[in-house]
Amino acid sequence: MIRTIFLGCVSVLFCAGASALAAPVKFHASMTPGAEVPPPDTAGTGTADASYDPATHILTYTVTFNGLSGPATMAHFHGPAAAGANAGVEVKLGLSPKSPIKGSTKLTDAQAKELEAGLWYANVHTAKNPKGELRGQLEETK
Repeated sequence: MIRTIFLGCVSVLFCAGASALAAPVKFHASMTPGAEVPPPDTAGTGTADASYDPATHILTYTVTFNGLSGPATMAHFHGPAAAGANAGVEVKLGLSPKSPIKGSTKLTDAQAKELEAGLWYANVHTAKNPKGELRGQLEETK
């Protein structure tokens, strides 16, 4: 009987801790002017790399860019939207940001589901292209 109680307790603890042990989910986006809607005339490029921890709901990110038409005026994660569609701001990455932008934020359950469904994109804006100069859809990497 003691063995049954012990095994039951271990099972409950293991199952309760399983979600806390879930591996972080990694995302990547190659940011290009061609992914913007509509695409601007610029030679800029960039990347966004992120890691989402389902246990803490924390998204940690690094966004890099270069070759823009001028200084970046702002940067965001937008969603929910598939590639080719526009959406509102989900997470502000800063005003007049310098590359690389590094940070973290806590996501809501709804934001996490959108991100994991591939419905978020990274966007860098400039004065010449206030609607966005670089964009890339965040996709899960393995």
